[in-house]
Amino acid sequence: MAAAGALERSFVELTGAERERPRHFREFTVCGIGTANALAGAVKYSESAGGFYYMESGKLFSVTRNRFIHWKTSGDTLELVEESLDVNLLNNTVRLKFQNCSLLPGGVHISETQNHVIILVLTNQTVHRLLLPHPSRMYRSELVIESQMQSIFTDIGKVDFRDPCNSQLIPAVPGLSPNSTTSAAWLSNDGDALFALPSASGGIFVLKLPPYDIPGMVSVVELKQSSVMQRLLIGWMPTAIRGDQGLSDRPFALAVHCVEHDAFIFALCQDHKLRMWSYKDQMCLMAADMLEYVPTFKDLRLAAGTGHKLRLAYSPSMGLYIGVYMHAPKQGQFCIFQLVSTENNRYSLDHISSLFTSQETLIDFAITSTDIWAMWHDAENQTVVKYINYEHNAAGQWNSVFMHSLPEEEIILRDDQDPREMYLQNLFTPGRFINAALCKALQIFCRGTERNLDLSWSELKKEVTLAVESELQGSVTEYEFSQEEFRNLQQEFWCKFYACCLQYQEALSHPLALHLNPHTNMVCLLKKGYLSFLVPSSLVDHLYLLPDENLLAEDEAAISDDVDVARDVMCLIKCLRLIGESVTMDMSAVMEMSCYNLQSPEKAAEQILEDLITIDVENVMEDICSKLQEIKNPIQAIGLLVREMDYETEVEMEKGFNPAQPLNIRLNLSQLYGSNTAACIVCRGVCKIASTRFLICRDLLILQHLLMRLGDAVILGAGQLIQDQQDLLHRTTPLLLSYYLIKWGSQCLATDVPVDALESNLQHLSVLELTDSGAVMANKFVSSPQTIVELFFQEVARKHIISHLFSQPKAPLSQTGLNWPEMITATTNYLLQLLWPSNPGCLFLECLMGNCQYVQLQDYIQLLRPWCQVNVGSCRFMLGRCYLVTGEGQKALDCFRHAASEVGKEEFLDRLIHSEDGEIVSTPKMQYYDKVLRLLDVVGLPELVIQLASSVLTEAGGDWKSQATLRTCIFKHHLDLGHNSQAYEALTQIPDSSRQLDCLRQLVVVLCERSQLQDLVEFPYVNLHNEVVAIIESRARAVDLMTHNYYELLYAFHVFRHNYRKAGTVMFEYGMRLGREVRTLRGLEKQGNCYLAAVNCLRLIRPEYAWIVHPASGAVYDRPGASPKRNHDGECTAAPTNRQIEILELGDLEKECSLARIRLTLAQHDPAAVAVAGRNAAIRGHQQQASGPARQRGVLDQCARQAKHRSLLLRLLTRGGFGSLADTMVATNFPVSTGSSSAEEMVSLLVQAGLFDTAISLCQTFKLPLTPVFEGLAFKCIKLQLGGEAAQAEAWSWLAANQLSSVITTKESSATDEAWRLLSTYLERYQVQNNLYHHCVINKLLSHGVPLPNWLINSYKKVDAAELLRLYLNYDLLEEAVDLVSEYVDAVLGKGHQYFGIEFPLSATAPMVWLPYSSIDQLLQALGENSANSHNLALSQKILDKLEDYQQKVDKATRDLLYRRNL
Repeated sequence: MAAAGALERSFVELTGAERERPRHFREFTVCGIGTANALAGAVKYSESAGGFYYMESGKLFSVTRNRFIHWKTSGDTLELVEESLDVNLLNNTVRLKFQNCSLLPGGVHISETQNHVIILVLTNQTVHRLLLPHPSRMYRSELVIESQMQSIFTDIGKVDFRDPCNSQLIPAVPGLSPNSTTSAAWLSNDGDALFALPSASGGIFVLKLPPYDIPGMVSVVELKQSSVMQRLLIGWMPTAIRGDQGLSDRPFALAVHCVEHDAFIFALCQDHKLRMWSYKDQMCLMAADMLEYVPTFKDLRLAAGTGHKLRLAYSPSMGLYIGVYMHAPKQGQFCIFQLVSTENNRYSLDHISSLFTSQETLIDFAITSTDIWAMWHDAENQTVVKYINYEHNAAGQWNSVFMHSLPEEEIILRDDQDPREMYLQNLFTPGRFINAALCKALQIFCRGTERNLDLSWSELKKEVTLAVESELQGSVTEYEFSQEEFRNLQQEFWCKFYACCLQYQEALSHPLALHLNPHTNMVCLLKKGYLSFLVPSSLVDHLYLLPDENLLAEDEAAISDDVDVARDVMCLIKCLRLIGESVTMDMSAVMEMSCYNLQSPEKAAEQILEDLITIDVENVMEDICSKLQEIKNPIQAIGLLVREMDYETEVEMEKGFNPAQPLNIRLNLSQLYGSNTAACIVCRGVCKIASTRFLICRDLLILQHLLMRLGDAVILGAGQLIQDQQDLLHRTTPLLLSYYLIKWGSQCLATDVPVDALESNLQHLSVLELTDSGAVMANKFVSSPQTIVELFFQEVARKHIISHLFSQPKAPLSQTGLNWPEMITATTNYLLQLLWPSNPGCLFLECLMGNCQYVQLQDYIQLLRPWCQVNVGSCRFMLGRCYLVTGEGQKALDCFRHAASEVGKEEFLDRLIHSEDGEIVSTPKMQYYDKVLRLLDVVGLPELVIQLASSVLTEAGGDWKSQATLRTCIFKHHLDLGHNSQAYEALTQIPDSSRQLDCLRQLVVVLCERSQLQDLVEFPYVNLHNEVVAIIESRARAVDLMTHNYYELLYAFHVFRHNYRKAGTVMFEYGMRLGREVRTLRGLEKQGNCYLAAVNCLRLIRPEYAWIVHPASGAVYDRPGASPKRNHDGECTAAPTNRQIEILELGDLEKECSLARIRLTLAQHDPAAVAVAGRNAAIRGHQQQASGPARQRGVLDQCARQAKHRSLLLRLLTRGGFGSLADTMVATNFPVSTGSSSAEEMVSLLVQAGLFDTAISLCQTFKLPLTPVFEGLAFKCIKLQLGGEAAQAEAWSWLAANQLSSVITTKESSATDEAWRLLSTYLERYQVQNNLYHHCVINKLLSHGVPLPNWLINSYKKVDAAELLRLYLNYDLLEEAVDLVSEYVDAVLGKGHQYFGIEFPLSATAPMVWLPYSSIDQLLQALGENSANSHNLALSQKILDKLEDYQQKVDKATRDLLYRRNL
């Protein structure tokens, strides 16, 4: 329309955020000052209210932008509230109670300085000054980026209300008007606080408080009309001295205008004259009779002007404007003047305009340099607000403000409606009742019951339900009711509570004042219970809502430049208004129910039309038809109206702020209209527009059906076709449904969502890669309750709208001012565009999804889906997301499938499939399915993943990458569900070899973890056999041996396929690793079993194939992530060399098996020796607890790890004070090993543990000499012989482990005896050439200085007496050697020869005999070295005598032999 760019003609009242908790006022008591009169304080004045705007509230980059203060006075109580449209203010409410005083109506005046906000308060007895910090001084930076900020009232508790510098008592002085209700206060340029009160004589008393930071005295000045002399009254003068004036001169309205160092005080007096006083000169500068501007003033001249009002408005460019309201019975007149200065300090009034009104009771009015805003109460006690431009309105036509109407007085219920449900719906529908009204009604309804009234919206709803139901139950006296009786009783109590709420709603809606901000042109209504805002209405709404008398005077040029079109539109609007007035509540409900139940609105309109025709008793339809006759082109008029109401756009609004703008500007703009109050106002405006437009569209549908029914060519006009009507009808229906949907969203409350649910939802959306979108960024701070449209505006839409508004400013932003009508209109229109269902964007739906509003989202899409063909795929997808949340997976899957057809056609779905790296690896549809599959996976619905992926396989076609992805997905989720066979089948069909290998590895690991090894072994693995073996081998070599059984699995795998040699190789490697890595008894047991299994496998093979390849060291030691340069000890490893392949045959495995069993035997006998059997890493944990031999072995092992050479170890032990350990190592030949223990090392360990039988068996198996066994046993015999009782007791344990022919445990036989007997038995049992074992035993005994037992001497005599003699000589046992030589010579000569093993002694007939002459010579030499020793000489002589005797007998035997030969 032509008026789209013109000024809007009317305004609409919108209530603020009344659904929040009742304001929590912090209360403070201002105690009485001096001798305040309590009786005077009991005077009651009417309630009043007012507001204060900051001077820079209209500047875009000001801290005080969109910020203001409003207050309300009632009796002795002052309530102050600071509001902001940009941020949520904390601690912004305060209630001051003035003890023994009553606040004067309008007795609150607020001023601001650079550092402070100063509140001046007047009561009937006192004046007060409150100093609060200015917002610009409360914050470190002028850049406001927080969503919450502290109010200036935060620290009001620190104010000293009794400070005499800021509080003063007004003395009771004659002449001061006792019942005056007017006052004025202002702040001078010097910082003085001045308070003006009228006097009964027609003058003005001015009380001055010096600046708060400068000491001074309180002074009073009286301004009198009869004097032009400036007088300072130190005290108050009696009226008789001053002279009395007429009562008609008394001021009843005061206003102040400050100019430089002076202040002009305007007083509207009872004599209808306006006087202007100069405070500086203390003289009356002007007096003007207002009756001169009233056409008929004779009646007013005789009456006191008590109903007149006075307002000022200052414009820097135009000067001071004075507005005077002249009250007369049944009428009123506004006179607007401009103050004109003349020479000689003379002033006069320039009359600008006079405006008349028929309203009687004026509540308040405000003026600007162009407009008057006025608020009345009409005869029906309804609030009426109007405004007019007094400069350019010659006709005097006031513009309407459509007030927020009270809820219906009565709720009509149908028989199928539940009373409780319907009353709760009406009580708690947003925009109907405020929280305070419901709380007060609840308090009255539950009188006598203590209830907490600090309740949220949802809590209040529960309390109301409980209260009404309790009252109902308390009134029941009978136990049985019919359903109808109970329903009637229920309706009675709910109706009673509803009436109570309605009464309080009406009381709290009582208007108190207008608040007009000339910097932003924002107008607010200050009511008793809440604050409301006035916003412009669009031209269509304006015409539809305008009263009939105003509609007749409407300028048609504002509608269209074409006069005929404008007249047609006006006639069309009149027809619609007639239809709207005729539609009953039941008819209206029919249309709304058809929209809600997804039925055809056209059929509903047709039904309503039938009903209107049926019940038309006032001939309204005839009036409509007659008006239709006046329309020349109805199709064009209807089309124009439809286009004006359609918000459909083809271009989506840009998202985000312009990156070219500086950061501080973007941050500052990001907070514009960011408070809960602003969100509520904007969304309430959208709701109001949607509700009004819904009614217009409803009436338009009915009218179009009427046109089609008439079908008269005269009405249709020349050339009009039925098809044009049908097209318009089909355009109107979506319009009606769109507004219904927006209206529904504006009244649908959002659900409070726990933080954990928000985080879970964010995790799901991150899978879709939508978390970067502003539409899904959930805000954890949500005021409760909110409608879903408010949620959308605060979370998403506001930033888009603000960025769009300031993306291409017409002027520099620093010079841009905020005009409230323009800003709220633009914001509302852009929000409607974002909410419009047929626009391309899906931000609203995304916001609901991102904030877990899934129930509301599902309802919204269900209402939208039957008729809207835009964003069909996106809606389907989000509906599927809703079904996922509600647990309806199959429905969700169907929605996801249907949405796939729209991929590539809709912005949301395109953004959904957009990859972060920008690389497109498959078709858009496949990318979409990939996102859906990932979403189903995260939600935890594997069955649906399999189902969807299986169905998508056919669409993938020849795209092998997509095929691989889908089949991998099917495999994974089959595996998760435990469908092993299906998982294996899916695995075999994966075309990508790398993916197939990954899945195969996952299959092996998962089945192993589940212990489902039979399935794993029995799968055929066609063309995957080697890969399976490699995977299991890799896992086996990479994980802990004792917690996973991959080696055993691989063994079973090969055995199942009769590959016994591979099975044997696996178990042998398993055993090797167990021996080297697991130093526990359990590990040794498993090692033995592994070797035994390997042996059994080779025995099942033909002998020529019974061999395996020795596993390489890399297969045993290599670990993922291990350093290739260093071993486990951190030492550098040698460079790798080409290893020769080592073949192990069955015999080799049997030896290893035997060695493993012996290790186990050793560990079972001595648990402390477990780790010593191989690599000694695990023994560290036992060193501190071990004692005796075990601890010695632990220390030896620790040293062995620090020194690779035996000699170095011995030196370390000796230097470290472990001499006994060094001896033990030397005696037992303790091995120093860095690898798994060999057979030789095991022999030493067994000997050390006393397992001599086992050691001998091991030596025989590996064909090792028994020398270490005999030496070790000899050493143990020595220790027993030299040890005490403890050694004896310990010896029985290892003695019992060896097989003796008979163990004697009587007292006569000790452990030492048994040890010697065991040694004797071994010497007899295991005889070798050269009698090596005797020699080593005797050598061991003699080396330790232990006398040889007789049985050992006798035994060795028989086998090698000469060697025994040499041993005696080696250890300087000369006496024993002499005795041995003597006995040996006797034996040779035939005396006791059987004890030396001599079969034939010396004789001529026997074989030749011999003596160890060399040893005997050495003995004689040793005896002769000390010639002074007589004992040695005797021994030497004894040998010589024996030898002499021997020589004689040899000589004789020789001669006999020679003689016999000569015969």
